[in-house]
Amino acid sequence: MASASLLKSSPVLDKSEWVKGQTLRQPSVSVVRCLPNAPSPLTIRAGSYADELVKTAKIVASPGRGILAMDESNATCGKRLASIGLENTEANRQAYRTLLVTAPGLGNYISGAILFEETLYQSTTDGKKIVDVLVEQKIVPGIKVDKGLVPLVGSNNESWCQGLDGLASRTAAYYQQGARFAKWRTVVSIPNGPTELAVKEAAWGLARYAAISQDNGLVPIVEPEILLDGEHGIERTFEVAQKVWAEVFFYLAENNVLFEGILLKPSMVTPGAECKERNTPQQIADYTLKLLQRRIPPAVPGIMASFLSGGQSEVEATLNLNAMNQSSNPWHVSFSYARALQNTCLKTWGGRPENVKAAQEALLIRAKANSLAQLGKYTGEGESEEAKKGMFVKGYVY
Repeated sequence: MASASLLKSSPVLDKSEWVKGQTLRQPSVSVVRCLPNAPSPLTIRAGSYADELVKTAKIVASPGRGILAMDESNATCGKRLASIGLENTEANRQAYRTLLVTAPGLGNYISGAILFEETLYQSTTDGKKIVDVLVEQKIVPGIKVDKGLVPLVGSNNESWCQGLDGLASRTAAYYQQGARFAKWRTVVSIPNGPTELAVKEAAWGLARYAAISQDNGLVPIVEPEILLDGEHGIERTFEVAQKVWAEVFFYLAENNVLFEGILLKPSMVTPGAECKERNTPQQIADYTLKLLQRRIPPAVPGIMASFLSGGQSEVEATLNLNAMNQSSNPWHVSFSYARALQNTCLKTWGGRPENVKAAQEALLIRAKANSLAQLGKYTGEGESEEAKKGMFVKGYVY
């Protein structure tokens, strides 16, 4: 095919296997479009990556496994390190990330790991590429691709997520480095509205990111977080979540996103963190599943639910996931946790080399517990007091 030969001759990358389907990286896209019977860019994307996207999504959404989110920015990782008295240096970040990815048998419970850009290109303290270590553990490497939240002009002190500029070339490079899925986090605030403007901006940004990611071989995790800040009850969260997800899937369809090649990362439907009335894991599961059933097409392979703002303890997060898996549903309902997997692990490590093994064991305990919860078999027995402590941070940012 003429367009394929042009792609292979592109000077940007020298391996055709890494650039298949890339129209935006060609020296002249117009030349390709002028060729008789040349397929549209969407056709090229689907033809080149559709099968791989579906396969990757199914691997990440495999039974008894979920996602380890270790994609905190260097600044946020520095806050984690500061909590155990460590300086925010690349060496300390490397040591902690090495501890996580080299935990023996982690791949039994973890199917995917979301990385920050530094980590994607980083090696372990022993000099082995972190991406290679994950692949050896049968864990799919993923990459955070958004550029963070900024104020949304014209809204009620709300935010929008930046990062679409240059995303096509960045995702192509990330694919070449070994990433196979992507993450983009945007947020909606209930105390601040949410305004129609904020909801539509969040949905449109997610849809554009998803389309661009798929065009470059990465399975997009679609993640509109409903912030836990506020005194509102669970009914209000449910109402807002329905509105947000309706907008998200409308714009995903408008952007020709392949639903079988995406993963979702919704925050579970809970009351606001400052609400006086608390709900049981079963109530949270019921509301969350009702939301999914009303808004999410069965074509989507995986729901990687989360407590993104750290509003729950490690144990509560696992109990809620377990409750969600007590009844049948058309999706793989699993987890994508950061602090809900790492909190006890980090404190156990404390920056001391002699504590690495104990810290890894703490990580594996949490990973195994959530693996059991994904299968609906978690009981909560034998959990430590540390794992029962809440982790809510008001106005949490990455």
